[in-house]
Amino acid sequence: MPETKAPFRAEHVGSLLRPKELLADRAAFDAGKLSMESLDAAADKAIDKAIAMQADLGFHALTDGEYRRGMFWGEFFQTLNGMEERDNIPVSKFRDYVPDVMVFHENGGWGRSCVCTGRISHSGTSSLLKEWTYTRDHANKLGREAKLTMISPVWYHLRYKEGEAYPSNAYSSDKEYFADIAAAFRAELDILYDAGVRNVQIDDPNLAYFCSQVMIDGWAADPANKYTLDELFETYIAAYNDCLRDHKDKIHFGLHLCRGNFKNSRHFAEGSYDRIAAKLFNQVNVHTYYLEYDTERSGGFECLAHLPADKRVVLGIITSKFAELENKADMEARVRQAAKFMARGGSEDEAMTRISVSPQCGFASNEEGNAISWDGMVGKLGLVREIANEMWPGEP
Repeated sequence: MPETKAPFRAEHVGSLLRPKELLADRAAFDAGKLSMESLDAAADKAIDKAIAMQADLGFHALTDGEYRRGMFWGEFFQTLNGMEERDNIPVSKFRDYVPDVMVFHENGGWGRSCVCTGRISHSGTSSLLKEWTYTRDHANKLGREAKLTMISPVWYHLRYKEGEAYPSNAYSSDKEYFADIAAAFRAELDILYDAGVRNVQIDDPNLAYFCSQVMIDGWAADPANKYTLDELFETYIAAYNDCLRDHKDKIHFGLHLCRGNFKNSRHFAEGSYDRIAAKLFNQVNVHTYYLEYDTERSGGFECLAHLPADKRVVLGIITSKFAELENKADMEARVRQAAKFMARGGSEDEAMTRISVSPQCGFASNEEGNAISWDGMVGKLGLVREIANEMWPGEP
């Protein structure tokens, strides 16, 4: 079993609002007016404050707020051999009905994306090691654990039209493509495990898009697609399991299914998890699912009846998008309702042992952040901790 107590009763999804000073320093760095050393020092200062805030509130799995990243996905793919980040990729290469692609069309076109240029392999250097070691050391000083967030291994596939995800002279099939992605992912995990990583949360909006009626209808109407959505979902499950196969007994893996968390609290997708729950919960080799349940667009808890008895769920019942605080009693009632579906007529007390609570998503999946203030964010996190304290007294 992984050497961690994760998940804890009170969790959060990873990203936190950046201080204005850090945003200004990053802008200066991007403009060539600030050195990398100075930007790192600014990030260190902001991360120290963020870690202290989390610890003071009583959280036990601490993150760096993703302060060294501009977007939640970081730079894992950008640093792989055979992948290249480019600006202004023609929108004709993307599936218009994939939810996040639709949003960028609304904003005047795509911006930046990674493209596959050849056979993919790990470079031997981790893009996550610097942020991890700093957070690990500071969390340990406080007697807490650090949690690392990583991007989904299937992130740069769904958005591209059939035949556009990789060049035909590099790969003849999705199976070949994902085999190399998985090898690179395992190489990254090898490095991170040796550096002490025992708790990883993988962020994946794509899997949640399989619940979106807009995408379901768009996929069915696209004559270029070679596979059904169900077949593609199974391809993604196989890719996940290939990525995690060497570390699933050594690292706690949580999987966050995100419906979008763009600038000014914009979401991308709607739809309950019912359509994918049975396969998602029973076939993907992760330990814990971070699920979004902050609004009606998320659907109900019925799908949790499919959750196996050896897996856990973190219920994202508190919204990170807006400042108004939820009613604590109402949220506790929702947790108990979820436990009833998990119990499937059995022990609800046992089901409660496999539940944690959190905000539904991060507070700043992109560096601009959600439409909420720092104090509003602290209030939300404090509410999560209060709910956990009342429902599981004395547990971290």
